[in-house]
Amino acid sequence: MNEILRVIKNRRSIRQFKTEQIKKEDLETILEMAVYAPSAGNRQPWHFTVIQRKELIDELSEAAKEMLKKDGQSPYSRMAENESFHIYYHAPTVIIVSGSLQGGFAQADCAAATQNILLAAEALGLGSCWVNLVMPAFKGEPGEELIKKLGIPEGYRPLYSIALGYKGTTASPAPPRRRDCFNCIA
Repeated sequence: MNEILRVIKNRRSIRQFKTEQIKKEDLETILEMAVYAPSAGNRQPWHFTVIQRKELIDELSEAAKEMLKKDGQSPYSRMAENESFHIYYHAPTVIIVSGSLQGGFAQADCAAATQNILLAAEALGLGSCWVNLVMPAFKGEPGEELIKKLGIPEGYRPLYSIALGYKGTTASPAPPRRRDCFNCIA
């Protein structure tokens, strides 16, 4: 099977990571693949914030859990109540993908970049998980302070995040895929 197709079929979300930090050259490759994602009008409306400081990753996790607890309506509120639950599953690296507020299609463009990150990580033998439970942490005044602390440029808003690291578990095989979702008009 073609290598790209194999990577796409085999990539799974990993929620258990080794504590060892990923190699600098692997991180550079992943970020390079992110910027090769398609974007409307080639605007490339993204900014990538890489966090490898455990204390800051833990702070993000706690901030998100606090906002989820306050919400009370979210189906994730109960998860947030669990003291041992960590939004990023204790991954050693987190990438926040932010989109330009001026980019009309920034959300879609940044989603494509996020997918490239996930696929590049799999191709390099790394584990990844697309984690959006952190997004409530970026709301309100505390969220604005967090955005400043992370050095996210003015005019950008966090949209997605990814946990990255060496796999601490073997990924399960893909569950069966729906085959009734195709429609071809010729």
